[in-house]
Amino acid sequence: MDLANFKKKPILGILRGAEADIIEPLVESVICAGLETLEITMNTAGAPELIRKAKKACGNRLNLGAGTVLTMRDLKSALESGASFIVMPVLINDIVKYCVNNKIPVFPGALSPQEIYLAHDAGASMVKVFPSKFFGPEYFRELKSPFNNIELLACGGVTPDNLKEYFSNGASAVSFGASVFRKDWLAKADFESVSKAVKRFIDAWGKNS
Repeated sequence: MDLANFKKKPILGILRGAEADIIEPLVESVICAGLETLEITMNTAGAPELIRKAKKACGNRLNLGAGTVLTMRDLKSALESGASFIVMPVLINDIVKYCVNNKIPVFPGALSPQEIYLAHDAGASMVKVFPSKFFGPEYFRELKSPFNNIELLACGGVTPDNLKEYFSNGASAVSFGASVFRKDWLAKADFESVSKAVKRFIDAWGKNS
């Protein structure tokens, strides 16, 4: 993952619970909608195989990473499968240290000011503020007062309607997950609905940038 390129379109999709038989057309649909960065969570059944299939389908058209990486075993499996960046819901120092030493972009999760500082100090590429929805965009404005040099990724509760607020209040990037990769849409292989939902985020970002 080229972090500089990600910052040019700082929107991260979080895919959880997809089946292997839909992964290739699903990846194609989100690429066509304009998404450039996607994580597949490691607590999805068969996640390593999904990452491999997605990598084969997208080539270099998508930054593909692994999310919910909670152990060094998860990390090794994700990287062997082709993940180019790592995301966590919390700070796990061993994982961050390995990623920093090997120049792999890493996004540990945090919520409180103390947690955010510790994640940044450990070497986070960006700190994933999770779950953002319980504090909202104004929380980012408050955080950026003391932490103006820490880049923050908003995760949880971001919508096309409030995306602009998150960026204007200090978020460096935003993410979306279950609101776009809905279980019912995935179960029906409704790629058109997924694609339209992704495009709403991309269009909202275009109006903001």
